Amino acid sequence: MEDPALELQRATSADGLPSDECFRQWVEAVCAAISTDRRGLVIRLVDDAESRALNNDYRGKDRPTNVLSFPFEPIPGVEADHLGDLVICARVVADESREQGKPAEAHWAHMVVHGMLHLCGYDHVDDAGAETMEALETRILAGLGFPDPYRETGA
Repeated sequence: MEDPALELQRATSADGLPSDECFRQWVEAVCAAISTDRRGLVIRLVDDAESRALNNDYRGKDRPTNVLSFPFEPIPGVEADHLGDLVICARVVADESREQGKPAEAHWAHMVVHGMLHLCGYDHVDDAGAETMEALETRILAGLGFPDPYRETGA
């Protein structure tokens, strides 16, 4: 399997971010689990202001969010290896992991897996899509040694 081309942009001063190697491992796990010819990916780690602006511009929601997925649309007739971009808000991920009683690393991994599946065309807009996507997320995360992200933790 060809290694994915990962560009990691750290546009936040947040503490406790996962290592580059963690991100690469999570991306490779998704690529191994699903079939995609596109291997290029940008993951941008941001603060609230950038997440909020992008979430407002692209989704009409005036608040920061955990992960945004921007699939790459190549120009017709031009071959491109880029899958898309993920924008992950460090503070939102940290807050969610605390609120849900989950280890921060497990929640970061979940956000990368979840976002990448969106880039590959998976969604959760209806029950069937959500069931398929959640099962795939759970399987990929289990392969990485993380618990089911949808299981109640009692937090």
